Amino acid sequence: MTRKSRPVVALVGRPNVGKSTLFNRLAGERLAVVDETPGTTRDRLVAETEWNGRVFDVVDTGGIDPTGVASPGKQPLSVGSAQFIREIRRQAQMAVEDADAVLFLVDVESGITPADREVADILRRFRQQRGGKPSPPILLTVNKCDTVERFAEAAQFYALGLGEPHPISALHGTGTGDMLDALVAALPPAPADETEDENVAIAIVGKPNVGKSSLLNRLLGEERAIVSPIPGTTRDAVDTHLTYNGIPITLIDTAGIRRRGRIDPGVEKYSVLRSFRAIRRAEVALLVLDATAPLSAQDAHIAGFILEAWKSVVVVVNKWDAVEKDTYTMQGYMQEIRHKLHFLDDVPILFVSAKTGQRVHTILPTALRVNEARFTRLPTSFVNRILQEALGRHAPPSKGGRMPKIYFGSQVAVAPPTFVVQVNDPKLVHFSYLRFLENRIREAHPFPGTPLKLIVRKKNK
Repeated sequence: MTRKSRPVVALVGRPNVGKSTLFNRLAGERLAVVDETPGTTRDRLVAETEWNGRVFDVVDTGGIDPTGVASPGKQPLSVGSAQFIREIRRQAQMAVEDADAVLFLVDVESGITPADREVADILRRFRQQRGGKPSPPILLTVNKCDTVERFAEAAQFYALGLGEPHPISALHGTGTGDMLDALVAALPPAPADETEDENVAIAIVGKPNVGKSSLLNRLLGEERAIVSPIPGTTRDAVDTHLTYNGIPITLIDTAGIRRRGRIDPGVEKYSVLRSFRAIRRAEVALLVLDATAPLSAQDAHIAGFILEAWKSVVVVVNKWDAVEKDTYTMQGYMQEIRHKLHFLDDVPILFVSAKTGQRVHTILPTALRVNEARFTRLPTSFVNRILQEALGRHAPPSKGGRMPKIYFGSQVAVAPPTFVVQVNDPKLVHFSYLRFLENRIREAHPFPGTPLKLIVRKKNK
């Protein structure tokens, strides 16, 4: 199977410099289209962007850490405070560790602040530490240049020592074209040919300290079938190849292997970007949760990445041995996961302990079962029988006095299973009815842990 990859661009900067505005502008119409999809994450951090024929992902690092600057119950940190500056520095370090390019956003209205200087210092130092290794290109982007005078004032940011400032107005779009031209030119060249890999790629993802490394070690200890550790495309990560019941598997470990003291421990809480890159490379994601801690916004962010990337998923609740349980504990935890992470009933949820080995043996069989469902193809006659039964059970509601008519359906792709439904007018079909059709398809043929993509098209005359 071909593993498709695309560059990741991290958007870095202190609050109130306009990161969200620039993020939405770069996302453009694509973001609006994706937002119409049922179940998508509202607090979006990633958007697919295209410029001059080059497709890349933009990640807004500003909202990644739910325990940082603007956590509930904490007072917002002042821009000049030492703790605030430390948060910004960690964010910058995360970006240069895991991104293919960095957009460092500053604000011409505020001028150069202490936080800006700290981020610039981190970025310059990282370039020096990389030695002969390629470092991600860094574009210094000066926002809020809404007038000719402010465009001229952007020159003051040469003092940060990061090269030419790119003046823009994220709100009005002024200068963003020139900035994107420079960004695309600086991105690493697109691979001529994607590599063919027949292994089942399974990513182990989750926020720090949920036990990803312990779980990986337990899986490998159980199977005792390591072939070789191979450096992955994700920085500081290792791909491990093993064979389970004759099936070749690649485990993508997002925890990574790090030299002690090399990375500031605080940067670990910005590991969402690393998880995102691993999810892109995988077919199945093992979303690891900590049973001893409440579900967090960071868990929801990673779950959102999985759903938006149309990847299959198995939820693995680790440290289950440390939870005081009664008859209803497991069921209550499952309901909380499905509610807070927007998962439907088809996603398998496993309760394990990497420490004791409890139920760890169920993880790989479940992941392979989910992957098999991902490549299931239903016959066209079967799909249309499901649609006819669904119409007999519940006809689509009218809209504006017009009744939608469903003529024909077929599965056109796998990974994920994709169905096209031909109708008289796609605008008449409400997304809630598409969810109803999806549920009827799952009733007729289960697709455990696997998203289904339903596309509505107008029937050709």
